[in-house]
Amino acid sequence: MQKMTPEDIKAALLVSQQNGTLVEVYNFADDDTFNVGFVIATDQSFVLLMTLDWDAKVNGLTAIRLTSIHAVRSQTDYLTTVSYKTKVAHQYHYFDLWHLQERLRSHDYRHRPILQTLLHEAVAEKEPVVIGTKKYKGRDDFEGVIAQLGEIKLTLHYYNEHDLSSLWEYELLLAQIDYLRVFGSQGRTTAAVLAGVFDLATGPQMG
Repeated sequence: MQKMTPEDIKAALLVSQQNGTLVEVYNFADDDTFNVGFVIATDQSFVLLMTLDWDAKVNGLTAIRLTSIHAVRSQTDYLTTVSYKTKVAHQYHYFDLWHLQERLRSHDYRHRPILQTLLHEAVAEKEPVVIGTKKYKGRDDFEGVIAQLGEIKLTLHYYNEHDLSSLWEYELLLAQIDYLRVFGSQGRTTAAVLAGVFDLATGPQMG
């Protein structure tokens, strides 16, 4: 896929945000892997998407570093297919299981730094996060809870699904974060693992 300029990428994201249309965002080396969703906000460093999964239902909020994006596509055949799937999801009331549309109405992401805002909200609400870094993205997401959050770095307590003998600790600079997923499906599954294996309660408690 042809690489777009940073200016064209930001312009495409802004058009999608203004029109409320779906986009494909390519920020992985493999173009078969990409994010699909609605653009909620952009700042100098990140774009915030309300992402959709394979069934075209809301998957969570995803912040992606702009410099990691090499292409943005709209009005594709795949997105046409997704748009029809969203109509079915609305019809049968499973489009927004995590009530993120309500969250977006009550939280301001357009006038505050996207990454820092999401991280601070995750800490305040004890919400699990999924972090992808430039070094490991697409190969090894870090799923866990933020133990410490500073201005330039954070400490994450995360689990390894191949070794549940303990929680692991990872300290990283905020500048190393390529994408952040929060308030969605992966957060809820991470919460279940942390509670079931490590007796660690996080976020909204499951019934």
